[in-house]
Amino acid sequence: MSAEPGDSAAVERAVAERTEAPTEGETVVLDVRNLGPPKPLRETLERVERLGGGDVLVQYNDRSPQFLFPRLEDRGYAYAAVETDATEATVTAIWPTDREKGLSDDRAGEDDATAT
Repeated sequence: MSAEPGDSAAVERAVAERTEAPTEGETVVLDVRNLGPPKPLRETLERVERLGGGDVLVQYNDRSPQFLFPRLEDRGYAYAAVETDATEATVTAIWPTDREKGLSDDRAGEDDATAT
């Protein structure tokens, strides 16, 4: 299996066009289809904590991650299912709803300087 399943460019376009996910940051790909529970949940929660402002995590899963959604909401992340024919996986885009929350210390200073 490749590191980026399916047509990653098509999936990124679908995320940009069909969700409210930010487009100015990085797109981080996480394929958890081959992980047994609870690893997909744990791995996704660890990865979203490292997102910067404007970044989006694109998770590939073999099913809808229903147990993940309430935990993302509790932590201040938005998410959306992404419909695309580019992959057979269930694709979920995840991003920080509070841009400042998702910024690392060094990147936060950059945004503060441009905000004034």
